[in-house]
Amino acid sequence: MPFAALGLKPELTRALADRGYTEPTPVQTRVIPEILAGRDILAGAQTGTGKTAGFTLPILQQLNTAPPARAPRALILAPTRELAAQVAESIKSYGKYLRLRTLVVFGGVGIHPQIEALRRGVDILVATPGRLLDHAQQRTIDLSQVEIFVLDEADRMLDMGFIADIRRVIKLLPPRRQNLMFSATYSDDIRRLAQSLLRQPVEVDVARRNAAVETVEQCYYAVARDNKRALLSHLIHEGDWSQVLIFTRTKHGANRLTKQLTQDGINAAAIHGNKSQSARTQALADFKQNKVRALVATEIAARGLDIKELPHVVNFDLPNVPEDYVHRIGRTGRAGATGSAVSLVAPDEASLLKDIERVLKARIPQAPLPAFPPPRAEPVAPEREGEHRRHETKRNQPQHAQPQKRRHVHAQTRTHSRGAGEGGQTRRQRRRGR
Repeated sequence: MPFAALGLKPELTRALADRGYTEPTPVQTRVIPEILAGRDILAGAQTGTGKTAGFTLPILQQLNTAPPARAPRALILAPTRELAAQVAESIKSYGKYLRLRTLVVFGGVGIHPQIEALRRGVDILVATPGRLLDHAQQRTIDLSQVEIFVLDEADRMLDMGFIADIRRVIKLLPPRRQNLMFSATYSDDIRRLAQSLLRQPVEVDVARRNAAVETVEQCYYAVARDNKRALLSHLIHEGDWSQVLIFTRTKHGANRLTKQLTQDGINAAAIHGNKSQSARTQALADFKQNKVRALVATEIAARGLDIKELPHVVNFDLPNVPEDYVHRIGRTGRAGATGSAVSLVAPDEASLLKDIERVLKARIPQAPLPAFPPPRAEPVAPEREGEHRRHETKRNQPQHAQPQKRRHVHAQTRTHSRGAGEGGQTRRQRRRGR
């Protein structure tokens, strides 16, 4: 079935053809006619199903029937900066033959250029919750003209603690509007949110709940935690992997692994919440252009990453939430292409593996451990050697000089322990979308 059969105008089908898209995916076939008919949508669609085009194409067509307005007529809310940027990029690509203005706003960058762009007028606004509410508080944005509201990655929104912000945004919108809600999974919280947001929605579920992508070859290696890095380097070198997305549990782990892979001769970059937006954007661009061979990411930072034909995904650390495993491996094996998902499982992660298999309702094959060189000891920097000598000197000092220093060290430890949690973001930072 061609895109034109769904009722899309020639300007849109032409833009799709420019990108090599000729036939819609199942989710696009289901949702595009319903959105064009003005109905509310509750869609269960996982990463890689083509859902972004599924809602952006009909939005472009509907808004193109009226002259441009100064205030946004469509609002798309996304959980992360990367996802928001990619949605905006898709809208500009699909709408390049239309005279509609698109703007993306998120935290981590200056707000003043966004204010200037809003003053010039915008038809479609893509935003993260925190920065959108910043604009609302400063009265630099008018949401009273919104005709279509999209809540993308709703399950991740709730996981990141955005529910209160979402409700605040909804109160700023006009009561009469079309609502579109997309979620990879349907929890009870998602159902409650849908009931409060949607009016007689059409439900579309194009993928089995928590089903792993069928075109992805999955396996795991049982390996000691201290040997994970050496095994990963061996797999990348011996398999001649040109592009691999690697998931770690923490920001510190992502930085450490990136440094280690670089020492092993593998060009790597990290992407996580502590990186500036420009650094994250550059790392992703380098990865897509094959300038970076390994992209090391935390779960939150990688959510929504759109990387075409990604061949390999590695779970360096297994996720604590089994459903996140499905999201991770869903980034490979897209559009009918085959992909590989490899997990490195330490003995203390055995229970996490069982939880994942329980959700998948299938066993993940265990691969035989190959022979690989033992991990190299990391060199000690000169200043660290000097620091070691100073500690040795102080340890030989009389004991009465020790207690005060020890209390100071403990105080420092307590101060650092109050910092960011998993993923390195405080709860407030996660809620504000920065």
